[in-house]
Amino acid sequence: MSRFLNRRVHDLQPYIPGEQPRMASLVKLNTNESPYGPSPRALDAMKASVNDELRLYPDPTALALRTAIAEQENVPVECVFAGNGSDEVLAHAFRALFHDDAPVLFSDVTYGFYPIYCQMFGLKYRTIPLRDDFTIALDDYEGPAGGIIIANPNANTGISLPLSAIEGLLKRFTTQTVIIDEAYVDFGGESAAALTQHYPNLLIVRTFSKSSGLAGLRVGYAIGSAELIEGLTRVKDSFNSYPLSRPAQAGATASIRDTEWLKQTTARIIVTRDRTVTALRDRGMTVLPSTANFILAHHPSCSADRIFAGLRERAIIVRHQGSSPRIADWLRITIGTDEEMDALLAALDDLLPR
Repeated sequence: MSRFLNRRVHDLQPYIPGEQPRMASLVKLNTNESPYGPSPRALDAMKASVNDELRLYPDPTALALRTAIAEQENVPVECVFAGNGSDEVLAHAFRALFHDDAPVLFSDVTYGFYPIYCQMFGLKYRTIPLRDDFTIALDDYEGPAGGIIIANPNANTGISLPLSAIEGLLKRFTTQTVIIDEAYVDFGGESAAALTQHYPNLLIVRTFSKSSGLAGLRVGYAIGSAELIEGLTRVKDSFNSYPLSRPAQAGATASIRDTEWLKQTTARIIVTRDRTVTALRDRGMTVLPSTANFILAHHPSCSADRIFAGLRERAIIVRHQGSSPRIADWLRITIGTDEEMDALLAALDDLLPR
């Protein structure tokens, strides 16, 4: 390790992103990308934005995009923040809105960036174990807290909480920022965005990388009280005042307005997901109930290591969360096209015991 590193960076265990391999005829089911690509309106808007105006800096406030989101969510534009992917938005939120006099609370199985953000920013944290059925135990969130973050639907499990449970948490924690990470909410979850108008400590974070099919564009956003948004903006403008390019702002703005395309695309993925869950269970696998564009699956007599390796030999890649003890023998499988899921099922027929 280089002697020139800052001590905090020296001790970091960085997040390991899902691999992006170059393989012929690859069935890529490991990073929860959309199998259908972005809205045609978004593509047209991005193409139109590639012109002489690229010599100018983009709008640092992303006003057109934030206005479109505000209209969609029926909130004031001052209650919307946009950033370079939801990862950057989350990082700004950890830095701006969580306090270091008490631990940040989040589940023991959730998005892997949460503990890394805490380590990066010198925040204490405490993980709350999921129940035996992998649901989030909100009743166990108690005691001192510098802030709370809940992924809903939960990352890696796909299980979601009802809106009533989120509101119950907000009624108990009124002086700490509560972040609900809704990266996967469009696939059957229940959004808490409307609650931001009643609970000034609630921040909703979303991304264009999943349901909008724009993972390569890197756009995320947050919805919350103007007070919370002002905190995010203070951090952004102390880090990078221009996080979103002109094409990114144009594409995301057109995408958020194409509600019919989003509805049709997510409906297709939901149908494929539900069919795949049934097929996997018919093959003896345990599959958690998912409201995301992925599923978490386990076979009682065939290890995740063996299945993962066997699928890879057949040019099918899924995500093996081997570093997370509670799901070390589970595989996270992105929902692809019907043809891709059929290829997965055919491969599993060769691999699984009969």
